[in-house]
Amino acid sequence: MFHQPNSEDLQFFESLLGNRCKSDLETREAYNHDHTEDLHFTPHVVLLPETTEEVSKILAYCHLNHIAVTPAGARTGLSGGCLPIYGGVLLSSEKLNRIIEIDEKNAQVLTEPGVITEELQNAVRAKGLFYPPDPASKGSCFIGGNIAENSGGPKAVKYGVTKDYVLNLEVVLADGTIMWTGANVLKNATGYNLTQLIVGSEGTLAFVTKIVLKLIPHPTQTMLMLAPFFDAQMACEAVASIFNAGITPSGMEFMEKNALQWSQSFTGDYSIEVKETHAAHLLIEVDGFDAEQLMSECESILNVLERFETDEILFAESEAQKNTLWSLRSKVGEAVKVQSIYKEEDTVVPRYELPKLLKTVKEIGAKYGFESVCYGHAGDGNLHVNIIKGTLSDEFWNEQLSVAIRELFSAVVAMGGTISGEHGIGLVQKPYMDLAFSPEGLNLMRGIKRIFDPKGILNPGKVC
Repeated sequence: MFHQPNSEDLQFFESLLGNRCKSDLETREAYNHDHTEDLHFTPHVVLLPETTEEVSKILAYCHLNHIAVTPAGARTGLSGGCLPIYGGVLLSSEKLNRIIEIDEKNAQVLTEPGVITEELQNAVRAKGLFYPPDPASKGSCFIGGNIAENSGGPKAVKYGVTKDYVLNLEVVLADGTIMWTGANVLKNATGYNLTQLIVGSEGTLAFVTKIVLKLIPHPTQTMLMLAPFFDAQMACEAVASIFNAGITPSGMEFMEKNALQWSQSFTGDYSIEVKETHAAHLLIEVDGFDAEQLMSECESILNVLERFETDEILFAESEAQKNTLWSLRSKVGEAVKVQSIYKEEDTVVPRYELPKLLKTVKEIGAKYGFESVCYGHAGDGNLHVNIIKGTLSDEFWNEQLSVAIRELFSAVVAMGGTISGEHGIGLVQKPYMDLAFSPEGLNLMRGIKRIFDPKGILNPGKVC
């Protein structure tokens, strides 16, 4: 299907990049996986460009010679989006790692894609500015990967996801063409929105080399509470009630008891008491610039929670305690991975349907005999369903579990939801795209792919 790089191709890449062309087995195997389950696909060569012009020359060559190119960032994804399933070239953004300019006057930042998300946040915060999207892997993931997956995180409930902050992109098309997709303005009604088409396209349409992001003033005050519930579905019901009371928290996270306990075991931090009678917790944050206003919002949230059966609600009394609570939440995914082989399904439904979604997950688990650990961004209706392999047979895991997952996704779509909220489709969710889109919709997406990448060399085998 694709031409695999040979000695002549490697000579070209080496002449262009020098020692940033890596064809030794040790390096290639280091780049053959992301954080998706236990999947491994080894590329024939790993390329580490430092400039847009180098990316352009690489893609032009691969386009001419029909070599598959898999764009990759920090490889923290959970849907197999950067797995080089056809071998070929793995094109890494890690050397494109400069924050080029923080424009304080216009509250914008120009950055390359290989900048770690948290480092970008810290850099703009030093100027009093805020880039809100904060995926759990923000300490290691790249901003370019966030663009590829349209990443969200806990702050999305109030501030939106990556797409809401992307103003303009410099991209390299499959044939090596360099172009900008839009303009560095807050309003743009000029033609088709190519910028937003690239966001979330998972490296299948173009390789992003520069990014212009909108910034906002950084909140100066936060308040955080942890609410234990005796019934997990009741915790889900409380979510919509808080929003219906006119309150928009800056974070609203749901964790089943075992999710929080596994995170405690993983981090070694047991400073937060989790009782056996607790079924789930809501982690609720409000932020802003006026402490009195935030206290009023917290009192309103407590008034809502009084309608539900909760244990004593913990208010974080210090920055250290806030950091502990957020760390426990952000480490859940890693903690689950340490416990067992697992599959993570990134379900999302309208907020009011969250209790029904949780009930459906547990009913399907009982029907097919699997255990699940659920947590996620409850304020967005975004529930991460971690299906635990445990003692399940390899035969069931590899051949029958997909039937259960399809049943779950069918139920999610019937609730008005869809099969990925923030992790993307990549490789592992691709078989279920027919549930989310009609044949006409899928064909339209494939047509867009052909226009951008007529030879199909960019991240082949992904999304649709």
